[in-house]
Amino acid sequence: MDFSPLPTLLLALAALPMASAHDHSSTHIEEGQTISVDPIDTTLWVHIFIQMLAWGVIFPFGMVLGMVKSRWHVPVQVVGTALAIVGYALGHMHGGREFRHSNVHSKFATPISLVLFAQILMGIYLKLHLEKGINGKIRRFVKIGHGIVGKALPVLAWTQMLFGGITALGFCQGEHVGQCLAHFIMGSAFIAYGILLTLLLLVGQLWLRRTGRSQEFFDSAIIAAWGMVNTFTEHRWGTAWVKNDWQHTTMGVVWWCAGLAGVWLSRDRDGRPQRNFIPGFVILITGWAMSAHPQELMISAETHKMFGYTLMAAGLTRIIEISFVLRDRPGISEDGRNSNSFQYVPVFLLYASGFLFMGATEEQMALVASSGMDHVAYILILYSLSFLLFLFVNVLVNVYDRNSSPMLPGKEVANGRLGPRVNGNIPVRDAQEFELEGLMSDDEDDNGRRPREDEDGLNSPSTVGKNSDGVAR
Repeated sequence: MDFSPLPTLLLALAALPMASAHDHSSTHIEEGQTISVDPIDTTLWVHIFIQMLAWGVIFPFGMVLGMVKSRWHVPVQVVGTALAIVGYALGHMHGGREFRHSNVHSKFATPISLVLFAQILMGIYLKLHLEKGINGKIRRFVKIGHGIVGKALPVLAWTQMLFGGITALGFCQGEHVGQCLAHFIMGSAFIAYGILLTLLLLVGQLWLRRTGRSQEFFDSAIIAAWGMVNTFTEHRWGTAWVKNDWQHTTMGVVWWCAGLAGVWLSRDRDGRPQRNFIPGFVILITGWAMSAHPQELMISAETHKMFGYTLMAAGLTRIIEISFVLRDRPGISEDGRNSNSFQYVPVFLLYASGFLFMGATEEQMALVASSGMDHVAYILILYSLSFLLFLFVNVLVNVYDRNSSPMLPGKEVANGRLGPRVNGNIPVRDAQEFELEGLMSDDEDDNGRRPREDEDGLNSPSTVGKNSDGVAR
């Protein structure tokens, strides 16, 4: 079943000029505001859901299918591209709420659309299998570029969806820009860390061992680099220290100090990779610091407190995992395919921490407070979103693992029996194993009595080596 992406490309070329030619009206936007007071109409809601489906679900699935060279890669990406084009057009055809022309969502739509267009062109070129002459040299670079762009698209899509939410609500303008950047960048970083830990836990253990370094080396190096940046960017140098400048800056300091210590402890005295507690402790103390941030609104204080507790739990469970569950080993098994259920706990808590922090900006807290929703319901909604993304990432990893490692695991041997465990029992795999098992059980039961001559049959496994004696008699 082979779908050519050429019709989709032609549709894109036809639709983009039409969509770009539409001009948004902004006559109903009040002075000093970025959006009008009109509600979001049905067309814009359809645009939102279609783009979330195309960019947030279908394209990541297509990316994974492309990594495992599945024949469904092209059809899935064609469907995603067609939906993205329809969504793009609807985004320029809506009524209802009006937006400023210079909004960040609209500006970022052009470059991300060009990236998708380039990805389509590279996909068509690779699909044509042009390998003779100059194409033989070009194809290798096109293939590398296609892979890089395909893996970058989910990150770009995540960024554009955040921009879309910000634009739809008219948030993150003027004095709120700095706080929005801090919350959305840091929150996305926690989620990205959780995704990376998911990958390392499920499919990356063998790769990690091939690097010759422990996971804490990479974690600590990133923590140190991030701390250096925060140390010199959280306060506007040359101005007075205000509000949370001291906390943010000192948090950056402890990050790079702890990160350097973690890098040093990532090898033992013989130079071999070694696990350590530093990254988990940095996450824990960061959560404690965040939970103590002073807030003006009660709902903001409760949300930040829950964020801090969740982050502290992530750090604590990470330390427990390394020190007591794994006992400083790289993983549960040598083949890297097994994991302990407790190992998922710190991973998920990082997802939840990211969503809690992204959902705790000043404008969001004011909006939730005015809606009548209490902090408990709001936090549960954020946890629900965390579970959905956690599930989706695990599904994608499972699709990759199943298709890239088609070999079934060998039969499990337990208590002398063959076959996988089912509900704690070890089923017999076939009739031959059942018969042999029965013979072995009978012989074991008769070990205490003297065997008779009529029992010394040639087919009895317990008489191997004795049959010659029986024949001689």
